[in-house]
Amino acid sequence: MVKLVECVPNFSEGRNREVIDAIINEAKQYKIKIVDMTPDADHNRTDVTMIGEPDEVKNAALAMAIKAVELIDMEKHKGEHPRMGAMDVVPFIPLLNTTMEECIQLAHSFAKEFSEKTGVPCFLYEEAATRPERKNLADVRRGEYEGLKEEIGKNPDKVPDYGPNRIHPTAGATAVGAREFLIAFNVNLATNDINIAKTIAKAVRHSGGGYRFVKAMGFEIKEKNMVQVSMNMTNYKRTPLFRVFETIKREAERYGTQVVSSEIVGMVPLDAIVDVAAWYLQIDDFHTEQIIEKKLLEEFS
Repeated sequence: MVKLVECVPNFSEGRNREVIDAIINEAKQYKIKIVDMTPDADHNRTDVTMIGEPDEVKNAALAMAIKAVELIDMEKHKGEHPRMGAMDVVPFIPLLNTTMEECIQLAHSFAKEFSEKTGVPCFLYEEAATRPERKNLADVRRGEYEGLKEEIGKNPDKVPDYGPNRIHPTAGATAVGAREFLIAFNVNLATNDINIAKTIAKAVRHSGGGYRFVKAMGFEIKEKNMVQVSMNMTNYKRTPLFRVFETIKREAERYGTQVVSSEIVGMVPLDAIVDVAAWYLQIDDFHTEQIIEKKLLEEFS
């Protein structure tokens, strides 16, 4: 029986292509499939989505993380996205014939081995969290690299799950987790007023009184002279994309602007897009079994 997991390592480099390629090439010696790779210059960050059998995926992520420690200096890193380390986040997601418990064990195994080999402290989050206050990644990463550098070793709440109780001098710290499928969904606004993006982000995210399965922040996209509501949708079945998108449109109109475009970073489940199509086209009882490509894959794979 084939078992498959997904891993989405996020590392803190989105501008230097040589560094990006060097880190990603470390994964290619393993039996994994890289299905998406998305560098972002504004966020100065790259997300990689890979799929494979559990041990192969863990070892590929470990090789990438070790190379990121070698090549990225957090003392010099600047970017719009919150971050605390060279290999910032490593989540494991169950796909085929794999349980969440197995992904939790993968997270522990990765964090232990990575910290032992590099001296980078690791914090476990989401389903792998060892304490409730670390379940939310935003709480783990609060203060970012600069804040953690000041607190670790002094604040008992900042003792890592694996590795030394001190910051790595150039690679910072890494969050390692196990979670369900997450959709990175961004909405761009026709304004350069960052306060509008931040206000709308607060309105839609759960911690601000918005949707239960939305994490959101407002960012500047300087090269486009606009701002962005950047979101992680942690459960698209219970908080669908179209509902959040429509809310952002209404909120933008309230502040005298409008949505210019949206983007999905990385991969997205087919069901999430089917839900969007069905809602906007007002199709009754539409489902993935009506999509011909899905039937073809089932018949001929």
